[in-house]
Amino acid sequence: MSNFAKIRPIGRRRDGRPIYPIKGGAPTLLEQRDEIVKHLQDPDYKGDPAELLARADKVAADIDAANQRDARLRALQAAQLPAGDPAPDTRVQPGMQPDANGNEHPLTVAEAFIRSEALATFRARGKRGQFSVDGMDFRAAPAGTVTTGTQPQQNTRVPGIIPQNPDFPLLIAGLLDRQVSDGTTLEYMRDTSGPQSTWNAAAVVAEGGDKPKSGPFTFDLISTSLKTVAHWVPITRQAADDNSQLMGYINGRLTYGLEYKLDREILTGNGTTQMQGILTTSGIGAYQPPSGNTDSKLITIRKAKTQGELALYPPDALVLNPIDWQDIELDTDANGQFRVITSVTDSGAPMRIWGLTVVTSVAMTAGTALLGGYRMGATLWERQGVTILMTDSHADYFTANTLVILAERRANVAVHTPAAFVKITFAALP
Repeated sequence: MSNFAKIRPIGRRRDGRPIYPIKGGAPTLLEQRDEIVKHLQDPDYKGDPAELLARADKVAADIDAANQRDARLRALQAAQLPAGDPAPDTRVQPGMQPDANGNEHPLTVAEAFIRSEALATFRARGKRGQFSVDGMDFRAAPAGTVTTGTQPQQNTRVPGIIPQNPDFPLLIAGLLDRQVSDGTTLEYMRDTSGPQSTWNAAAVVAEGGDKPKSGPFTFDLISTSLKTVAHWVPITRQAADDNSQLMGYINGRLTYGLEYKLDREILTGNGTTQMQGILTTSGIGAYQPPSGNTDSKLITIRKAKTQGELALYPPDALVLNPIDWQDIELDTDANGQFRVITSVTDSGAPMRIWGLTVVTSVAMTAGTALLGGYRMGATLWERQGVTILMTDSHADYFTANTLVILAERRANVAVHTPAAFVKITFAALP
């Protein structure tokens, strides 16, 4: 009986004959080689000599091929470009670059638009029709085509205040807690109880004594809708083929325009046809120097901060008109030294005063400011981030080789704790 009679074949050759593994099931080329050598040296070997020789030839060829691959690999790894030889062209289209470490970075709205399959398809069909690309956040927006759902949307009811890790904001919107809405109607509870100091009756109680009751607590159920902010610009077909120009239009004009308007809505929106503005919400605090008091703006802000702290809603940020921030930064002592900044060359330093983050905006009326615990007092709810649409179906633009790029977003502000904010009115200068 053959030595391979009780061994199961692992395959078959082209002529149908079975292929048996080397005795012991050795998987490597070297182990197969050693086993075949052992059989060749065995004078009592009972197997098929022709088959053994064929296997010996194949294993020898496989080992030789492996040695050649290893030699080629080592030679390739050691190869270098000669001095002066131009480096390979690694340029990529704008919007396709990785970050400084070579990793994919979060996409801006413009980069998401440039990379989208929807734009590639739109260009491939001769820039006809309409398409859109949606991103949840202009700072980190995923690419994807917007579709319209057919099922009715559920209202978003806010269960309470959802905290969020703080970060340094670039705009007023960055001061707020930001959440995503699942529907187009927003319902939330607004705390109208006033400063915590007016209802907090907690006290040390003697054994057997009656416990004090805190309150009264009052809440209003606020129901509102998310508002759409949008605008568009024309762009030629030739410019639409240029990724750099497209990114410039989207980032420099469309996206910034939406953020610019959003800042104003957060402060002064009327709450009906517009978003709910903090300044137009009843129940926010107010501080103004007493009549005849000529406190500087620097001192006024510090006293208003105390008022916010006494209400037990510690403020974390301050929004000022640029003119008022200019007055504060240029405030000098009797020796002509700046009170707020020590060096005018440090213009890139974060703007802070009395421990508060400062954001300047022309949406804030000169002579006033808004101090508050922004993340504690309000939430920006967004149904969608910035959505970019492009089409040739507008007026006579098709015959003029002109396209339209439209940007829009849906959002609203839930001012659930008005007492967390203090509106400041500065004393008039003599």
